[in-house]
Amino acid sequence: MKFLVTGAAGFIGANTAKKLLELGHEVIGLDNLNNYYSPALKHHRLESIINHQNYTHTNLNLEDRDGVADLFKTQKFQRVIHLGAQAGVRHSITAPFEYVDSNLVGTMTILEGCRHNEVEHLVYASSSSVYGMNPKIPFSESDMVDHPISLYAATKKSNELMAHAYSDLYKIPTTGLRFFTVYGPAGRPDMAPWLFTEAILNNKPIKLFNEGKMQRDFTYIDDIVEGIVRIQDVIPKENSPDNVTTTAPYSIYNIGNNNPIELATFIDAIEQACGKTAEKIMLPMQAGDVKRTYANIDALVASTGHTPTVDIYTGIEKFVSWYKSYHGL
Repeated sequence: MKFLVTGAAGFIGANTAKKLLELGHEVIGLDNLNNYYSPALKHHRLESIINHQNYTHTNLNLEDRDGVADLFKTQKFQRVIHLGAQAGVRHSITAPFEYVDSNLVGTMTILEGCRHNEVEHLVYASSSSVYGMNPKIPFSESDMVDHPISLYAATKKSNELMAHAYSDLYKIPTTGLRFFTVYGPAGRPDMAPWLFTEAILNNKPIKLFNEGKMQRDFTYIDDIVEGIVRIQDVIPKENSPDNVTTTAPYSIYNIGNNNPIELATFIDAIEQACGKTAEKIMLPMQAGDVKRTYANIDALVASTGHTPTVDIYTGIEKFVSWYKSYHGL
């Protein structure tokens, strides 16, 4: 089967492409290798797939309407896994138009490509950030998500609405995945596992926002990829909604660990893996951030049969081991 994977040099994208290749599929990877964080890390991720006989890489901006249209027309993808986006809640406060271009215009080019080229199934990345300050725990797909507290979250909610419109109008099967905090080897350098590991190994203090009173539904990358690869085979049908109320061929799933971790436990895991104790600086809550994420994943488990298996101590040990190797420590 021929897949388009956008964001193929990203953390989740590269691992998803690798898994699809291992399963014998053909993958066209799209990524513009921008400098939101070091392109060197993106090239490092691509090393494991770039020379595979069934992989082809395309350096392209998602918002390039003609370029994306030509790619769809030429390649005739059977399925699309759209993971490319401008990531980061905090960056959206200082660079909002990057999110409009990549996440809104970019998703529109993908939807149009699917519309005009008979794509069987579009799976795309949403985010747990759409839940905003939702007080109901755990977060469920049926919860109201009309009050985002960051532009990033607003673009991801918009992606879900755009996908539903195209599913209803053009009968394109679409599945949105609300990712909860994903971590593992070669993860993003702007995320807590990297930032805390880097600080601890260099004997620098770590910053704990909201004075450390935070919880996150950390999910190891292998569990995330397994969920993605399985759900792309679960194609939504008209008039048979799984976990959202609609007659369109459209689904939304939480993809997380269903096990929120206290920040203290998370830091303890890093300290153990590093063999050092962290010096901590307590700070107030940051704008656009949330205190707790917690995924109800019953719908995803029912549809795929997969339950996350990697615990935080095992996953963090693997991340820290990779981090040391990557930096020659």
